[in-house]
Amino acid sequence: MASTRILVNRRKAVRNIKKITRTMELIATARFKAAQKRAQEAEAYTAKIAELAADLAATAGEVTHPLLLKRDKIEKSVLLVICSNRGLCGGYNAGILREATVALRRTTAESVALQLELSGKRAINYFKYAGQKAAHQFTKFEDKPRFDEVEEIADRYLADFIAGKIDRVQVAYMKYINPAVQKPVVVTLLPLDRGATPEAKKTEPAGKTIDYEFMPDARGILEEILPVSFKVRLFKCFLDAAVSEQIARRVTMKQATENANDMIKAITQQYNRMRQANITREIMEIIGGVEALK
Repeated sequence: MASTRILVNRRKAVRNIKKITRTMELIATARFKAAQKRAQEAEAYTAKIAELAADLAATAGEVTHPLLLKRDKIEKSVLLVICSNRGLCGGYNAGILREATVALRRTTAESVALQLELSGKRAINYFKYAGQKAAHQFTKFEDKPRFDEVEEIADRYLADFIAGKIDRVQVAYMKYINPAVQKPVVVTLLPLDRGATPEAKKTEPAGKTIDYEFMPDARGILEEILPVSFKVRLFKCFLDAAVSEQIARRVTMKQATENANDMIKAITQQYNRMRQANITREIMEIIGGVEALK
């Protein structure tokens, strides 16, 4: 049985850990609010430009664009996995890596050459241990991803896709739905779909279409709007990942703080019982000594 000194030291250690987890919970909460604000601000723009791109592509008639062309055979596919640089965020990374692994195996089963790209140290370490080599690795994306940083990656994907070096671009990340629901998904960003994308939120009544008059021409407008649509969708993936990571860390640290409170309570009870037993034993020894002197 542990001595009272050991219990006092153990309780002190748990209290110190509780201070750390509580602080991390507060930090994650503050970062979550900032990341959520950025994601919400980008959501309306992403949805509207996706809707506009889908409508233009659908009503452009015979006009085509390289980003809309689906290859008859997928020969090379890109899989970008977005994870976190740090841990202590529960099952956040595990869920993303599980979906990414399924997509990787499916691509391999289709005899498609895979170009793996990783964002976040957790993804890098996982696939390094699994023996999977990554073509590109990124560790600069934290809770505040910048559009210009994501645009560099997007421009490379666009150039390679148009040149025929890659046939598909997929992203594995944690999709932010609301503060209570986040879901690990694998989405295909290239080629673009002529129909409505998941981000596009139709504001017109069902069955009603919009007739566009293109000026100067449909091809020129599509060449401007389609690359932007892809870039903002990719940027939204990074924003969703940032929000979801902070939510997962906040929840995990809150649970750790509550567990620390339970441990402190249990150790305190054990300490009190042992202290009471020691006092009772000492009293009995004193009474025994007095009786012996009579």
